[in-house]
Amino acid sequence: MFYRRMIKELERWRTDSFRKPLVIRGARQVGKTTLVDEFGKQFKQYIHLNLESAQDRSFFENFRDIHQLFAKILLHHRMKKELVNDTLLFIDEIQEMPEAVNILRYFKEDLPELAVISAGSMLETLLGKNVTFPVGRVEYKVLRPVSFEEYLTAMGEEQLLEEYAKLPIENYAHSSLLESFHIYALIGGMPEIIQHYRKNKDITALGPLYDSLIQSYIQDAEKYAKSDHQLQLIRFCIYQTLKKAGSRTSLTGFGNSNYSSKEIGEVLRALEKTYLMHILYPVTGTTLPLEPDQKKTPRIQFLDTGLINYFLGLQKDIIGTQDLHNVYKGTLIEHLTGQELLAQKTLSLDKLHFWIRQKKQSDAEIDFLHVYQGKIIPIEVKSGAKGTLKSLQVFMDKSPLHFAIRLYAGQIQLDELKTQNGKSFHLLSLPYYLTGKLDKYIEWLFDKLGDIPETQFIVEEKKERYGKKKSVNKTWKIDELGKKHVQVLVSCMKSPQKGRVLIEETLGLSYQSVNKRKYLNSLRDLELLEFTDKENEKSKKQRYQLTEKGRRYLEEK
Repeated sequence: MFYRRMIKELERWRTDSFRKPLVIRGARQVGKTTLVDEFGKQFKQYIHLNLESAQDRSFFENFRDIHQLFAKILLHHRMKKELVNDTLLFIDEIQEMPEAVNILRYFKEDLPELAVISAGSMLETLLGKNVTFPVGRVEYKVLRPVSFEEYLTAMGEEQLLEEYAKLPIENYAHSSLLESFHIYALIGGMPEIIQHYRKNKDITALGPLYDSLIQSYIQDAEKYAKSDHQLQLIRFCIYQTLKKAGSRTSLTGFGNSNYSSKEIGEVLRALEKTYLMHILYPVTGTTLPLEPDQKKTPRIQFLDTGLINYFLGLQKDIIGTQDLHNVYKGTLIEHLTGQELLAQKTLSLDKLHFWIRQKKQSDAEIDFLHVYQGKIIPIEVKSGAKGTLKSLQVFMDKSPLHFAIRLYAGQIQLDELKTQNGKSFHLLSLPYYLTGKLDKYIEWLFDKLGDIPETQFIVEEKKERYGKKKSVNKTWKIDELGKKHVQVLVSCMKSPQKGRVLIEETLGLSYQSVNKRKYLNSLRDLELLEFTDKENEKSKKQRYQLTEKGRRYLEEK
């Protein structure tokens, strides 16, 4: 067993006074059972039931009372009822007995002092079994394949972990981290594969393990399929998602087959419930909420990049490459980026998003959209010169943001760019092995930029072509000030405020030059507001504070 970051979440769950029975979801072989077994070591009593066992299923047969059920389990395992507050009950493979799923509600209602976790592959939802979890009486977490940071831990790379934790990383650590990430990209994040590689350091010996994992998913289909046609359709879809992972593909004529799009769609959505793959429909807007357009062609995200590499025979192309963009036309690193982004998410509703604009002869696509503190941040996984990011320029023209992220094989770099329409924005280029620390680097970028600079304008989405709008500096008179100006002044009465806070939080507007000129610069020009740091106007610690004249103005109002 090696460290999984979800252990910390399980520890928080244990101490939550409103704790409910926890259902850990995830595909087969991602380490759910091993994770809970390790967590169980923190309890004085740990009971592991596997409902694939007839003996363990028998506890839940003819259920009448939760206390009698628990007493029967305790007696069988020779454990003590008085230690119930320090006992973990783990019900594994719970999908094997729908009655046990329904009984979870009674642990919450009648035995809340007992910590209960259940897990299962949930592949039975594929084929119409009526298994539903008690609404409002259980909570969910999703365990995904091993992340790059967890991989470094598993390999015992303590020095690399120390460098990886630095913000920002040192330049001298780049090549070593890149080399390790390329090995991780090659073998993937399935725990069994990593454990074998850690012990033997032999990539050629991993083939039978990959084959066994893929066959285990096929065998699940054989176990639950109700007909030969259904079995063949599920097998076909699993093989095709391995082939098409990372690419957009239509469900009509899926894999050059004669299956209907309805049949394919039903199976893919069922496979999605098992967390074996995800169907990503594109977003067309640039502001919240994110609304995937299911009329457009989706992209497929499979469980693990290592399985894809083995299945498609890409391993030899990865060995020795200096840039993963050169492998499989860039699809490999884009897919692995999605896998790393998902690895940071543990909620069952967490999804990946990407953006498109479809126009005749001018399509644009952004690889990922990342939501952070109410902002939709575009992420491009691209190599090459910064000026070739044409789709990113299209997005930035439509976005209220003034910065974007690019993931590539190079070192950390921050550039100020302009779109073809003249909008200025900052591009933070990060080595792709830092995908798992994206939120920390976004916060680092906020601290680095402060309130300066901001975008020059927003290009409205409904228009096709734009030239740069000329800004006209209006001369304000004090009797022209409105309610929003007063709101800004009132917000500064108690303490100085950042410009972004005043515009976005106080006024509920986007932090753009037009709003800053209208509601902040106007008040400075009238000497109702002033900077806290008058000598360094672009200081990242800059704030706006009320002047004495501003106080008198408010008193008069």
